[in-house]
Amino acid sequence: MDRWKREGLRSANNGLRNQVEQLVDSYEEQQSRLTEIHRELETLRLQAGSSDGSVGATVDANGVLTDLSLTPAALRRTPDELARSIVQATQEAARQARERSEKAAAPVAAALDDEPDLTDILGEGPTLRDIREFFRGP
Repeated sequence: MDRWKREGLRSANNGLRNQVEQLVDSYEEQQSRLTEIHRELETLRLQAGSSDGSVGATVDANGVLTDLSLTPAALRRTPDELARSIVQATQEAARQARERSEKAAAPVAAALDDEPDLTDILGEGPTLRDIREFFRGP
């Protein structure tokens, strides 16, 4: 192999190495941000009340009911009315939790969109598109 060909291969190798190092650095930064988001979402609690104020529901970041409060007026309602109020308050709190979770993950999803995939650099290899889709949500 002649000197020029070796230099060309070395240059291409260095360019590829730089691209991969930049990609790794970016993903390490995103990992740090994901850790912060995870901590925030672990402690997130959102509250919502029924339209008549007789029921209060608290959910976690996943929309799972963690607390329920009923006023004395709620207990004087029919079972069906009470059930509707509980569902209404819980669904509203879960909606707020979903919005907050999406808002927290949005910067990471956007940053991942700006990054090339390994297949863009190497031509073949594992894809990172699945990770991007995960942060975009359903």
